[in-house]
Amino acid sequence: MSLHLVTLTPQQALGIPIALVGSVFLALGAQFQHRGVNKVDAATAPEDKAGLNIGQLLSLARRPSWLIGTLMLGLAIVFQLVSLKFSPLTVVQPLGVLGLVVTSVVNARVSHHPLDRASIRAIAFCVVGVGLFVTIASLTTTSVPIQQAQLVVVLIILAVILVIAALVFAFFRKKFTTIFYIVAAGVLFGFVATLAKVDIDRIDTIIAEHRALQVGDSLTIVCLLGLALAGLLGSYFVQTAYSSGPPDLVVAGLTVIDPLVGVTIGIVVLGEASGAPFWAAIVFVVAGIVAIYGVFQLSKHHPQIRR
Repeated sequence: MSLHLVTLTPQQALGIPIALVGSVFLALGAQFQHRGVNKVDAATAPEDKAGLNIGQLLSLARRPSWLIGTLMLGLAIVFQLVSLKFSPLTVVQPLGVLGLVVTSVVNARVSHHPLDRASIRAIAFCVVGVGLFVTIASLTTTSVPIQQAQLVVVLIILAVILVIAALVFAFFRKKFTTIFYIVAAGVLFGFVATLAKVDIDRIDTIIAEHRALQVGDSLTIVCLLGLALAGLLGSYFVQTAYSSGPPDLVVAGLTVIDPLVGVTIGIVVLGEASGAPFWAAIVFVVAGIVAIYGVFQLSKHHPQIRR
């Protein structure tokens, strides 16, 4: 029986170490941003949990720790985009889970809250689940040309999610817990990664054909707008999550939910696993369940969770 395994070319494999470097910047950026948000949150002492207000957001811009964290997250994004230039989305996107390990170690030292066995076990579930996912993805997926109809489907799904997220936040934000903001941000950033990959490929095509943007390239611009909207709303949710939860929990949600969403889109909509065997689909599902279980267990047992 043929396994139909896909071997990455040396150029595609180059995206893996680049993505790993980006995940380290993600971890450090999260730690610094969390420190800035906590200082602003403590100074303003909001009476409800309705999310950060405009005044708090402006105060963040004056916090050196938050600005340093933002710079590091910017570098993480740059490394991620470069890795997407070389490798399939399904391979490099899940590698951000390394950021969870780095963040957990750094935060335990900085906060003087050592992780207990339950938290370590939860992190292990996240790492093992995503590690298994990316291993199978690297063997069974490859980048494929994205058709216009596929891109339209992704944009429609994103539009629906943005509308739902905005409405739910507007009416129910006072009832939200940290895990909601983390899950919502992870879903939105999953679309950000997907649209970034799409735009990189489409812009590469335009450059290769030595032409300027044309009317038929309007979807590329729509992708950029969708990417910006999802990125802004997702970033707001992340900052709000920092105000009520430890950075490694936030990073756990992002590095698990974000790639699972992005990879699912890559597999289901973009067809990056069209040549994968049936057993790979089963492994994807099991690995995803294991990783998500780890996130929820970490949100339940982390020693810094405010109860």
